[in-house]
Amino acid sequence: MAEPIEIDVWQGEISELEVDALVVGANESLFMTAGAAAAVKRHGGEEIERAAVDQGPISAGTAVVTPGFDLAAPYVIHTVGVGHDRVADPAVLAASIRSALAFAEPLQLRRIAVALIGSERGAFALDDAARIVIATLLADAPPPIETIVLATPHAQEVRALGDALRAAGAGASIS
Repeated sequence: MAEPIEIDVWQGEISELEVDALVVGANESLFMTAGAAAAVKRHGGEEIERAAVDQGPISAGTAVVTPGFDLAAPYVIHTVGVGHDRVADPAVLAASIRSALAFAEPLQLRRIAVALIGSERGAFALDDAARIVIATLLADAPPPIETIVLATPHAQEVRALGDALRAAGAGASIS
């Protein structure tokens, strides 16, 4: 039987974490202008955005990966949980998380940090985004992933993530 995945909720900038990959929300054109993606670009350099944009545009529910450049994390996974139409579609949000997780095996990602995808442009309520993201991570996180850090600088997102983890019956540490 596989070991359970460790899930932690961390209040702080995702770009500061020393993990194998950061998973951030993206728009279809892959410009890093809002939320966690903007913080990653600010800390990791413009090259991250250029590497992402060169792979776009992409459709909602899909993801691309770039090098982390100046970040401690060697990879950044950019995933589109909400399209330009800003429709809150739970199936698309879940697909975007699964698309990001698909990089785990080929890149041998054991520790990933995930932003609260779907909430960055206001399409999903925080509680709904947290519930969908956590349910998808718990159901679909493949080996070799051992640890997932749910990272946000916002206290209200920490609460939403903690509540969703408790509702899913998953233990987690919150810091």
